[in-house]
Order: sequence, then structure tokens, then C-alpha cells
Amino acid sequence: MPLPKLSAPTYELEIPSTGKKIKYRPFLVKEEKILLLAMETEDEKQMADAVKVILANCIQTSRFKVDTLSLFDIEYLFLNIRGKSIGETVELNIICPDDGETTVPVVIDLDEIKVQKSEDHSNIIKLTDEISVVMKYPSMDLFIKNNMKESSSEIDDVFNIASMCIDQVIEGEEIYLSSSFSKKEILEFLEGMDTKQFVEVQKFFETMPKLSHTVKVKNPETKVESEVVIEGLANFFA
Repeated sequence: MPLPKLSAPTYELEIPSTGKKIKYRPFLVKEEKILLLAMETEDEKQMADAVKVILANCIQTSRFKVDTLSLFDIEYLFLNIRGKSIGETVELNIICPDDGETTVPVVIDLDEIKVQKSEDHSNIIKLTDEISVVMKYPSMDLFIKNNMKESSSEIDDVFNIASMCIDQVIEGEEIYLSSSFSKKEILEFLEGMDTKQFVEVQKFFETMPKLSHTVKVKNPETKVESEVVIEGLANFFA
């Protein structure tokens, strides 16, 4: 006689970049094991792979592909699934910015952490009166791939990420899909921009939505109260 199967509750969540709703379940012990093993390696790529596997297991919406998610989507979804699985608060030791050394424990409600969106952010960049580019958000794979290269320079990383995030080029009534061109052709297109135009491309990444939360801390030594901004998934479990 087989053992009974345990059922897990399901929840609904909105994907920040698209507004689409998905259904998900909390971690099971098997997912917690995957995460703990990856964290032990302290390898960024293995931890990213573990997060993606866990999301793929926990998201119950049919035909949903984790690989299509942006980096901030993945961070937000994982944080919420973690909250429903292990506990909806997390205690962090925050370094007081006024002296840079005193740490203060702060309890954060994970439900209060949201993806922050800048008002001046747009995925459509107007280069000239006739030419615009439509950008797509970098995925976790793309972010890891470019940050794991030992030989690449910072400017190379910027051009590589920008070239992979161009989705469309619009010229008047014509729409050119990036998939129709080689990486070399797209890099040449970027290199053909003037400084002002490329600054607008960089602005897309600088103002891109991000997982962020501001907490107030009071230094017990100096009695100074400060605001500290916590950004990125890893910092919420530091």
C-alpha cells in the first residue's frame, strides 16, 4: 500500500515585468536541499542554476518558462516563494552607515519588499527622429554569463549585454528584429551611435526595475538614525 501524498497550498503572484499572474507552491524539502547544496559551493552560477530549478519546480502555471524571466522577476518570485516556504520575515545584520562598523539586527517583512520602478524608465529608446530601439530585460543567464568572464573588461560587458538586450530596431514604418541579425552586426550598430545616443542605452540599464527595500537603523553607539537601501536577492539573505 503506497504512502499518502502530501498536498501543498498554492498562491498567486504577479510578474513585475509583464503584469501576468502565475500560481506557485512553497518549497518542499527537496527544493530546500537543492538551495542549501548550491549555497555551500559559494559559486554564483550554481546558486543561480539552483534558483531557476526551484522556480521551475514551484511555479504551477502550465507552459511557463523560467528562462523568459528577467533578473528582477526571478529575484522577486524567489523571494516571495521563500517567504511562503520558510517564513515571511528575515533578520539581517545591517551596518550603520554613519560609522561603517556598528551592526544592528533588523527584522524585515518579506511581503513589504517590492520591485521598485523608476518613473523615467522606458524600454523604447529614441535615437533619432526616425530610428528607435526596443530593449528587453537581461535574464539571469545573461547576467551570470557576463559577470563570470575573467578576461572581459567592463566596457566589453556593457556592449555585450546591450547587444543581447536589443529586441527590435524601428526605422519609420520598418521593424527589424534582432534575431534577424548577427551579434557582429548588432555590435557594429551600437558602435555607430554617438555618445549621447549610447548614454540613453546605458540609462535603460541604470533605471531598470530592481528588487529594493529601504530600512531605518539607529546606531546604538552614536544614536544616529540612518536609512539603508537593500538591493538584490543575495542581500536579503546576507
